[in-house]
Amino acid sequence: MTLLRASKESLLFTVSTALLLAGGLAWLISAPAPARTLWLAGNVLGLVFSVFWTVAAIRRHQLSVDLIAVLALAGAIVVNEPFAGAMITVMLASGQVLEARAAARARRELSLLAERAPRTARRVVESGVVEIPVNEVVVGDLLLVRTGEIVPVDGRLRSAAVLDESALTGEALPVERLAGDDVRSGVVNAGRAIHLAATALAAKSTYAGVVRLVEQAQASSAPFVRAADRFAILFVPLTLLLAGVSWALSGDAVRAVAVLVVATPCPLLLAAPIAIMSGLSRAAHIGVVVKGGSALERLAAGQVMLFDKTGTLTQGHPVLADVLTAGDRMDADEVLRLAASLDQVSAHVLASAIVTGGTRRGLALEMPEDVREVHGYGLEGTVGAHRVKLGKASWIVGDPAAGADTAPPWVRQARRRADLDGSLTVFVAVDGEPAGAFLLEDRIRPDSPRMVRALRRAGVTRVVLVTGDRADIADMVGRVVGVDTVLSDCDPAEKLAAIERESARGPTIMVGDGINDAPALAAAGVGVALASRGATASSEAADVVLTVDRVDALADAILIARRSKGIALQSVLVGMGLSLVAMVFAAVGLLPPAAGAVVQEIIDVLAIGIALRGVLPGTVHTIAMAPADVATALRLRAEHDAVLPLIEKIRSSADRLSTRNADLGPVRNLLDRLEDELLPHERADEELLVPLVGRALGGTDATAAMSRTHAEIEHQVVKLRRLLVGLDRDTTQPEDVVELRRLLYGLYAVLRLHNAQEEEGAFSLVPNGAGNGQPVAAMSDAGAPEGDNRHLIGSPGVSGTAGARRTQRD
Repeated sequence: MTLLRASKESLLFTVSTALLLAGGLAWLISAPAPARTLWLAGNVLGLVFSVFWTVAAIRRHQLSVDLIAVLALAGAIVVNEPFAGAMITVMLASGQVLEARAAARARRELSLLAERAPRTARRVVESGVVEIPVNEVVVGDLLLVRTGEIVPVDGRLRSAAVLDESALTGEALPVERLAGDDVRSGVVNAGRAIHLAATALAAKSTYAGVVRLVEQAQASSAPFVRAADRFAILFVPLTLLLAGVSWALSGDAVRAVAVLVVATPCPLLLAAPIAIMSGLSRAAHIGVVVKGGSALERLAAGQVMLFDKTGTLTQGHPVLADVLTAGDRMDADEVLRLAASLDQVSAHVLASAIVTGGTRRGLALEMPEDVREVHGYGLEGTVGAHRVKLGKASWIVGDPAAGADTAPPWVRQARRRADLDGSLTVFVAVDGEPAGAFLLEDRIRPDSPRMVRALRRAGVTRVVLVTGDRADIADMVGRVVGVDTVLSDCDPAEKLAAIERESARGPTIMVGDGINDAPALAAAGVGVALASRGATASSEAADVVLTVDRVDALADAILIARRSKGIALQSVLVGMGLSLVAMVFAAVGLLPPAAGAVVQEIIDVLAIGIALRGVLPGTVHTIAMAPADVATALRLRAEHDAVLPLIEKIRSSADRLSTRNADLGPVRNLLDRLEDELLPHERADEELLVPLVGRALGGTDATAAMSRTHAEIEHQVVKLRRLLVGLDRDTTQPEDVVELRRLLYGLYAVLRLHNAQEEEGAFSLVPNGAGNGQPVAAMSDAGAPEGDNRHLIGSPGVSGTAGARRTQRD
C-alpha cells in the first residue's frame, strides 16, 4: 500500500512537472495557445487529485485543508490563470513526494530493525543440525549460530563469543561475551560458530519486542503535529475570509484566487511531521526507541526524573564482590574455580555471577559430573577429584538458628559484611568441609553519576530515586549517583503516589526496569524502560525504551526530543509567517496568482528544508574515542580486572594480622606482588589511560583526581615497604602490627575508591561493545563440549528448580 501510494505521488509529480515545463517551452517559442492548453491540463489534473483527497478526508470525518487547494485550482480555471493552476499542482505533488521521502529517510533506522528480524534457527539434535522456523524454538533447545548469522532467540552462551550488537545498540565495535553470558536475539555472530541454550521463545525474545516497539513508534502522531493539523483547519476560514474581503473590496476575483494560491498550509501539514519523525529516527540511532511523536514531545517537556534503583542506576544483576575462605586449607582462587565449574550447569542468576567471576580471573574451569540438585538448598557435584556443594549456609555450615555465637568466625564475618553492604551470600563446601563464601552485589552502573549530571545539563530540574530497597542501601546509591531525594521501601502503589506528588513540580519521566515498575511507567508523563537484556512488561508499558545498556543515552534522547520539537516549531513559524505575508500581498493586488504559486512553492521547500535539519545529528553528549584509544582502554581494563583479587588480598591480609603472634610472611609476599603487579598497572594507567580520558573529555581537569590517587597508591606502597624493612617476627611489637594494619586498610580504601573513579570516569567511556573489558585471549572456553547438551536448561536434574536454592541473605 505504501509503495502504491508513493508511486502515485511520483507519477503525479512527474506528469504535472512535464505539463508545466512543456507549457513553458511552448510559451517561449510564441505558441500561447498550446501553452495554455498544457497548463490547463495540469490544472485539471491537480483539481481531480485535490477533490479525491478532500472527499477521502470527509469520509474519515476530517475537515481537510485540501479544500483550499480545491478552491485555488477551481478559481484558477474560472479566472483563466492556467499557469497558476499548473504551479499549484506541481506544488502539491512535490510536497507529497518530499513528505514521503523525508519520512522514509527519518524512519530508516527504525525500519531496518524490523526488516532484519530472524526467520529461522538451527537446532542441534542427536542426528545433527536441523533448520527450523524460529517460532518452533522452545526454551532449552541447543542452537547453533554460524559466523555472520543472526542470533534467533534470547539464549545463554555455551562458550565464548564475539558478537556484533550494532543493530540493537548502535555500537560499531564487536562485543566479546563469556561462556554463560546471556545474549539477545537480533545480534550477529561476528566470530566462530557458537552454541547457545534458548532461554525464551521467539515471540518473547528481545528482537520481537523491539519490532513491536518500532511498530508503535511509527503508528503514533505527535500532539504538536495534531495541534498543527487543528491550526491548519482554523486556517481555512481565515483564508476564505481574506479572499472574500479582497474580492469584495476590489471587485477583482483574481485577487481572491491569488490569496487561495499562496494560502496552502504545507509548512504545517508536511514540515512538523517530518521534524518529529526525524527526532524518532535520531533517537533510534543511539539505541533509544521512542513510541511515536507524542512520547517524543512529552520527553522533551520532562523536568522531574524518577528512577527505580535496580537495573537502572545499578547493573540489575549480581556480580562477584569478594571470596571469603574458611582458613588456609584452600586459597580463594581454587575455591572460586571449583564453585564456578559446578555452577556452569545452573540456570540460576547467581550461578552466572560466580561463573563470570571465575572466568574473568582467568581460572581454568572444568565440566562437573554427577550433578545433583537439592531443592531449596543448593547444588552439588564432582569437579575433578573433589565433591563440591554450593548453596545456603544452613546446608553448608549448619543451622544458623543454633546461634550466631556458635558459627565459625569466617561465617560471622561473611554475614556481617553482607548485611552492611546489602550483598547476597553463597556458601561452598569441598569434600564435605566448608571452604568459603561468595559475596555477590548489584553494583552501581559506572555511567550513572555522569548520566545524572547530563540530565541536569539537558534541563531536568529534579532527580528522585524511588525504590523498594531498604533505606541504607537506597541512600548509599543516591549519594553516589547524586539524586535530590531518595524514597525507599516503596511498593508499586507507593511509587504511583510518588509520581503523583512529583507531578505537581513539573512534567515527570519515570525510568524503570522490572515488572513491578510497569504501573509507574504507565502513570508517569513519560515512562522509560531499559530493555537491553530483553523485552519485559516494563517495555510494553513504557513510552520510551532503551535498547542499549547505557543509561546516559537517555540524556541524549531528551536533547534530541527538544531539538526536534524546536525544529518543528521553527519550520511552522517560518513557513506560515511567510505564507501570511504573501496572502496580504496577494489581497492588496501586489502578488498575482502565477507569481504567488511560485512564491508558495519556495516557501514550502524552505519549511521542509528546515524540518529536515532534524535528521542531522545535532549536539549530544556522546563521547567519541579513537579505535586505538578503545583498544588501549580494553587492555588496561583487562589488567584492571586482573588485579582486583590482589586488592582484596590486602584487606584479608590485614584481617589475619594478630598482635599476639604476628606472621609477617604473607604480608611480605603480598607486598612483593603489589610491587610486581599493582604498581606497574597503576603506572601504565597514568601513562596511557589518563591522557586517553583527557582526549575523550577534552581536557586534563577531569583526570586530576585520578592522577592524584595514582601517586597516593604508590606512596602508600612505599611506606609499607619502609615499615616492613625494619620488622621481623621476633622483634615485632603490638604497636607495629597496629601500624601495619593501618597502612594496609588505608591502602585498601584508597584502591577501592580509585577503582570506582576509573570505572566511572574512564572505563564507562569505552563504547558499549567493549564494555566488559574482557580480551579474547583471557576468555575461558569452559562449558559443555560442542554437541553435548546434557546440562542445558530444562535437562533432567538441573532445570529451573535451581532458582529456589539461595536467593536470601544468610
